[in-house]
Amino acid sequence: MTPEVAVTTEAPDPPDNVGLRARNRAAIEARLREVGRQHLAEHGAAALSLRAVARDMNIAPSALYRYVANRDDLLTVLIVDAYDDLADAIESAVARHQTARTRFVAFSIALRDWALRNRSEYALVYGSPVPGYRAPAEQTNPAGERPLMALASIVADLDSVPVIRGTRSPVQTSAANALHALLDDPAVPAMADPVVVARVITVWNLLIGAISSELFEQLGPVTDNPAAVFAGVADLCAALIFG
Repeated sequence: MTPEVAVTTEAPDPPDNVGLRARNRAAIEARLREVGRQHLAEHGAAALSLRAVARDMNIAPSALYRYVANRDDLLTVLIVDAYDDLADAIESAVARHQTARTRFVAFSIALRDWALRNRSEYALVYGSPVPGYRAPAEQTNPAGERPLMALASIVADLDSVPVIRGTRSPVQTSAANALHALLDDPAVPAMADPVVVARVITVWNLLIGAISSELFEQLGPVTDNPAAVFAGVADLCAALIFG
């Protein structure tokens, strides 16, 4: 007869221990994001340091590596958080309005308001690239597409987009066709008019350009009422979409 072999297994952790570990991990991750954002605001993305973040969290750098592998990993976390926070703010603002035009106005105001409240995060996602950092598309793209898709959804709900003089020229058609990679994106509504898609991209660039110009003072002291200047840009953008 084959002798019986005693099999020993480690007893699973009690549910209380599992829950405690999960809560502790969540608390440390939340603190990591908080301190990471503080360092981003104080020192900029290029100077972000895991060792400095760990010091301000009062933990050893080696302990921090259980949560992020390196500085780039932390930057990725902060980028995804920034995109998601912006998209949440936009979606919340847009949801309170009914017509496409008022939803667009709410979208524009929410975009600028978020940028003013989160200058360092805005600079991280819409400013100059961080030297030596390459964003992992599979992690950042889903969150990064949300703000732009919020704008696209406003236009997609329209029964038709008015033809505006100059927007159907051969140059505009060629520019629209050059966006083939975007048109192939599953997130873009099927059979979307390439010229309309190009117009949405133009509106997005105008809004981001106006906000960047204001936040980074690219035009110098040209106005004491930047909100009115931005409202004018947003109004022009609405004319491109709604006529």
